[in-house]
Amino acid sequence: MKAVITVIGKDTVGIIAKVSKVLAECNSNILDISQTTMDNLFTMIMYVDNAEINIPYNELSDQLTEAGLKMGLEIRMQREDIFHSMHSI
Repeated sequence: MKAVITVIGKDTVGIIAKVSKVLAECNSNILDISQTTMDNLFTMIMYVDNAEINIPYNELSDQLTEAGLKMGLEIRMQREDIFHSMHSI
């Protein structure tokens, strides 16, 4: 199952590394990534393949949310089909 991860918050060193580490530890594969910083505001969108993750999807989502809270960021993961449904009105 593929998913879209969004990350928003104050720019700090190591955001991409920390988010990528959570994904790697759960065997989630990053397919594409886009990030930018606008006036010290960090934004990132990741497209990931969770077909081979080694924990339940909800646990991975919770781990990303928790990692975001520790870094002062908002991190959300949505299944690809839900993401497309929400943005195709």
